[in-house]
Amino acid sequence: VERVRELHDTGRPVLVGTRSVAASELLSHCLERAGLSHQVLSARHDRGEAEVVARAGQRGLVTVATNMAGRGTDIPLGDDVVRLGGLHVIATERHEAGRIDRQLFGRGGRQGDPGSYQAIVSLEDELLESFLGTIPQRVFRRLSGQDKPLPQWLGLLVSSAAQMRAERHHGGMRRRLLRIDDQLGDM
Repeated sequence: VERVRELHDTGRPVLVGTRSVAASELLSHCLERAGLSHQVLSARHDRGEAEVVARAGQRGLVTVATNMAGRGTDIPLGDDVVRLGGLHVIATERHEAGRIDRQLFGRGGRQGDPGSYQAIVSLEDELLESFLGTIPQRVFRRLSGQDKPLPQWLGLLVSSAAQMRAERHHGGMRRRLLRIDDQLGDM
């Protein structure tokens, strides 16, 4: 919320991506408590949300969206937003497929426009716990001895490892389903 406030105070538009409707609603509640005006998109109303996403590049706007909301909609920047640095994209959680994260990050800086992105990584993130267990938490706590922010390189390493495991897991599931489908087709 503080990072969104910092960017909002400069006039830069901010697009915050979440993995779920529940996460979007929780973030919306936090932004409301902080007095930050914003739009929430959850892919429930495709037509209206595409219009909101299309305006997300205007000066000072804050937009919270699940990974499916406004998909395929261009986000043109407002006239004075280019000189402010363009659209800033924040991923509140990493997705199981790195492709989805890259699509979200690509919303900032499209077609030669300026833009930036950042990912917030927590060792308690569902993705990390599901595919790496509590090993990263224990190792980091042992190394740091206290609750400090993760170094950027470590956050990238841990989240990339979890994504690779998730992608391998889902790929294996798809291969098994194809084999079963083939076997049923041969009957």
